[in-house]
Amino acid sequence: MGWIYLVLAILFEVFGTSMMKLSNGFTNLVPSILMFAGYAASFTFLAFTLKTVDVSVAYAIWSAIGIVLITFIGIYFFGEHFSYPKIISIIVIIAGVVSLKLCTN
Repeated sequence: MGWIYLVLAILFEVFGTSMMKLSNGFTNLVPSILMFAGYAASFTFLAFTLKTVDVSVAYAIWSAIGIVLITFIGIYFFGEHFSYPKIISIIVIIAGVVSLKLCTN
């Protein structure tokens, strides 16, 4: 069940970060409220995750997949610049998380 909680934590974190962008520095009320709700849900599910998954692995996966998803959302939905160094950096992040997971029991 911990892994399901982790997936939910990641999805809510990505949602919260997307809403942060749409809040335009807290000047748009609805995205601002949704941002706080997304982060609250994310941290709640992350806390449930930590009952059964090592904190080092859970946090690495949570942050790395969040980075990957937000990068793609930024490129495709917010018009951020695409570059090969960005993609290479994402690959390095993923390799680090996979390596960390392989090193744990």
